[in-house]
Amino acid sequence: MTIDVTTNQATVRRGTGAITEAGVLPPTTHFIAGAFRDGLGTDTQAVVDPCSEETICQVSQGTAADVDAAVSAALEAKASWGRTLPKQRSEILHAIADRLAENADLLARLEAWNTGKPLMVAEDDIAGSIDSFRFMAGAARATTSLAAGEYAEDHLSVIVREPLGVVGVVTPWNYPLLMAAWKIAPILAAGNTIVLKPSEQTPLTTLKFAELIADLLPAGVFNVVTGLGPEVGGRLSEHPNVDMIALTGSVNSGKAVARNAAETVKRVHLELGGKAPVVIFEDADLAAAAESLRAAGYWNSGQECGAGCRVLVHESVAEKFTGLLVDQVQTLVVGEPTAGEDVEIGPLISKAHYDRVLAHLERAKADGAEAALGGGAMEGPGYFVAPTVLANVPEGSACTLEEIFGPVITVETFSTEEEAITRANAVPYGLAASAWTLNPQRGHDVASRLDAGTVWVNSHLVLANEMPWAGFKSSGYGRDLSAYALDDYSRTKHVMHNKTR
Repeated sequence: MTIDVTTNQATVRRGTGAITEAGVLPPTTHFIAGAFRDGLGTDTQAVVDPCSEETICQVSQGTAADVDAAVSAALEAKASWGRTLPKQRSEILHAIADRLAENADLLARLEAWNTGKPLMVAEDDIAGSIDSFRFMAGAARATTSLAAGEYAEDHLSVIVREPLGVVGVVTPWNYPLLMAAWKIAPILAAGNTIVLKPSEQTPLTTLKFAELIADLLPAGVFNVVTGLGPEVGGRLSEHPNVDMIALTGSVNSGKAVARNAAETVKRVHLELGGKAPVVIFEDADLAAAAESLRAAGYWNSGQECGAGCRVLVHESVAEKFTGLLVDQVQTLVVGEPTAGEDVEIGPLISKAHYDRVLAHLERAKADGAEAALGGGAMEGPGYFVAPTVLANVPEGSACTLEEIFGPVITVETFSTEEEAITRANAVPYGLAASAWTLNPQRGHDVASRLDAGTVWVNSHLVLANEMPWAGFKSSGYGRDLSAYALDDYSRTKHVMHNKTR
């Protein structure tokens, strides 16, 4: 395949003025038992604006003792909160959603400041967070179980659904408030109390959430401890009074949490990484696929575990498709969140992650991949990487197997359907995938053979709160979103009554 390498390197559109006022920053300490309080340690962590590389503020670094205090508060609150009626919990979740909606612009701007997200991405995050609480408010009142009945002679069996108790939550930096909402809403809806550790890089909207909803929940039901994973997350996952640990993060973080949780045999809910294959057959609508991947491959600067980042395209249409993809991707607007509402791509989250993505690109080129677009860093301050299309990628290259987590799509070719499916599944991840074909029978069949928790046909990265989100293999287990999340955060008890007379 011959690819015309474009020299059109995007430039970073720079903004003017502040994204929001410094006065909107939340308290930067822990939120425990309904109030912000100083940590028991004195260390702090800098929160950095990835657009300017300047420090926004310093946030408390939690200790194991801070976690213990938060767990004690959650433990004290769990009995009374667990006894509330579904209707009562539903009303509170609706009130939380209303409070978020009232402060949606503030939260979106704070999220954009902390993460560098374009405003359109941050606003979508906040809208999704609000909808998560609204959905779970309804789902809490409509749980289902096996019907009560006589399954053993003269005995009536009843299934009772109960809260688990105290749930520890660890959230990532790529969608700080949205991923928190995906956990908080079903955990509260099921009647549990929470101790949450946000990413030390992006804690601001989670702390702001705690500030905004402090009067809506009883003290101790929701708690936040800021700090590093090994210290705060490690203590949460091993704590004997934490009944479950739920994490969205990297595979390595998931393994560490699961190891710690094993000591107390607590439940574990893991949503980990992904390397979503996009299988494009010769009969696909190539223009539609390219247009879809313009968003699905680069949303949130590619810092998205379900991103359509690995294209497998039939060799007969590979050159045409790659040209269409480049045409689409080179129109993306890269910039700071203050540079206009049409900015679509922001910086990567940190210097460490920026360096990691650039190292992936250099390794890919050394392996023989060709940058049909982008392929490197962008000039000026901030952690900006050009939207990149890597073509002529050799089979088995690291860039096709490892999660880059940046604005990069790789393009490989295949000859047969069987080869495409085999190679699509030949990664340790199994979070998401898509198949592109105008043959409906092929679409159904291929979807059933792709080893991923979510498979789209002629689409990619479309989510709905009514449908579950989670993966297979190293992408973890447990279900976010949908009524299945309520199942994850509750337990079933069988009560059998002897009715012999």
